[in-house]
Amino acid sequence: MNRKVWVAGVGMIPFSKPGASETYTVMGARAAREALRDAGVPYDAVQQAYAGYVYGDSTAGQAVLYGVGLSGIPVFNVNNNCASGSSALFLARQAVESGAVECALAVGFEQMVPGALKGVYDDRPSPLEEFVSAMSGRQGYDTAKPRAAQFFGGAGRDYMKEHGISADTFARIAVKARQHAARNPFAVFRQTVTLDEVLAAPMIFDPLTRLQCCPPTCGAAAAILCSDEFARRHGLSPAVSIAAQAMTTDTPSTFGADDMRQVVGYDMTRAAADQVYEAAGIGPDDVDVVELHDCFTANELITYEGLRLTPEGSAEKFILEGDNTYGGKVVTNPSGGLLSKGHPLGATGLAQCAELVWQLRGQADLRQVEGARLGLQHNLGLGGACVVTLYQAA
Repeated sequence: MNRKVWVAGVGMIPFSKPGASETYTVMGARAAREALRDAGVPYDAVQQAYAGYVYGDSTAGQAVLYGVGLSGIPVFNVNNNCASGSSALFLARQAVESGAVECALAVGFEQMVPGALKGVYDDRPSPLEEFVSAMSGRQGYDTAKPRAAQFFGGAGRDYMKEHGISADTFARIAVKARQHAARNPFAVFRQTVTLDEVLAAPMIFDPLTRLQCCPPTCGAAAAILCSDEFARRHGLSPAVSIAAQAMTTDTPSTFGADDMRQVVGYDMTRAAADQVYEAAGIGPDDVDVVELHDCFTANELITYEGLRLTPEGSAEKFILEGDNTYGGKVVTNPSGGLLSKGHPLGATGLAQCAELVWQLRGQADLRQVEGARLGLQHNLGLGGACVVTLYQAA
């Protein structure tokens, strides 16, 4: 990295179920204004903006930010499926780090509809065509069942086959997620659930019951990034910096291995994490708190190993011994994660950023991870993109 990049401010609005939210324009503008207020800078100090979303027309980022101000700055619209928010963050960080700008804004938002994720177009090739083909060749594909659940449920099945773990292990992640979300006023689902309730929920795709699948959600989040010089000039004292960040896409192993874990991005995760650890000069044991992409419980489990938080084949032990929660080795998803906080696709990466910044500032209230100094973020989009970001307290 060329220059230190500070997270000067973050903003987020409470997530909500489809049909219960404001429009994306209102939500996104609110989150951006919250980030500006948190940073203590006016909008006209921002030199570039990056907007992440999935289900929206072109220039939706402008429609959001015009509600904040008409400053004439470049606004870039970013769509990388579920990694859109962190992709916007990556570009904003890169602009500041390179010296192209001194201050940039990243905003993510999504106004979703009920039900499983679907493609928008049926008159052209799907970007996930090769992924569906790979899945079909390995486990088949049932068009009557949610496609995403089949991708990640299949990854869970392949993990079970190799390591002989119980299906209950995945369900324990959902219990933990709700326990964490109960402390988070921004989360959609704050009611705790028992292991029996998770297992008794309707089966979506074995081993994933409904309570092990993230819900469609509406919401928005944002971050203001700036350089050291900008912070000094504006009298700011930001407390959190981006220590390292990496973005990866798929390699031949995604489609070449006979394993659904590779199809859903395990190797992308491992490569991005390794790049971040090397760039920051730390190891996974140094990380205090993690926000990772738990779109399904199966993905949280395999991501523990993808991020090297626990050795390969040891995720069940990691979970059963409570190493993934308060009092354990590393607190994962103190926000409740996508499973309980919700997953408005374009907003997720920036909501993870906001949570980790609050944690490293000591501002996470009832969900505060004591003494947190290093926070790791993992945001994944099939198709594919994976962004891993390491935040460090000043």
